[in-house]
Amino acid sequence: MDVFERACQRSGYKQIAGIDEAGRGALAGPVIAAAVILPINCGIEGLNDSKQLTPKQRDRLHDEIYRVAVSVGIGSVDNRVVDSVNVLEATLLAMRQAIEKLTPQPDYLLIDGINFPAIDIQGEAIKKGDSRSYSIAAASIIAKTTRDRRMVALDSTYPDYGFSRHKGYPTSQHRRAIAQFGASDIHRHTFKLLPDA
Repeated sequence: MDVFERACQRSGYKQIAGIDEAGRGALAGPVIAAAVILPINCGIEGLNDSKQLTPKQRDRLHDEIYRVAVSVGIGSVDNRVVDSVNVLEATLLAMRQAIEKLTPQPDYLLIDGINFPAIDIQGEAIKKGDSRSYSIAAASIIAKTTRDRRMVALDSTYPDYGFSRHKGYPTSQHRRAIAQFGASDIHRHTFKLLPDA
């Protein structure tokens, strides 16, 4: 999973950041993006797309990534911004925030997906990058664990919805709660919150 990073290194880039997001498909809560610069040959075992890992594996890797990383940046865009600009633009904004928080700033970006944020740093968008690049995989894990923990914390403020279980994603239990209690102020009102009857 270091093909992209080694190619960047051969081209003379030194600070290569992987970027990914979590929460784009959720009905509630923020979109979180993470940007991670790892040293070449960082030696973290088990790095993979966060969706392929168990919560316990993600938690372990989250802590190890923070211990080993050159820098980690987090971007967060709340549901009101998602509703006002659309989820793609909100995702790109969160990515830009995450990149801008890195110290040192990267000289090349590896971004999961097909879209690239408006930022004056060279890079590339990579389809399925979270399973092809260890830097993007690390960002995937950080974004996912950060967002999951935030949604668990919100569960006590919004106890009717079960956020600690589904993290705001469109499960049948979540949709039933919305039907019963209505949308909360952290729901994305431009999303289809209830299925057609």
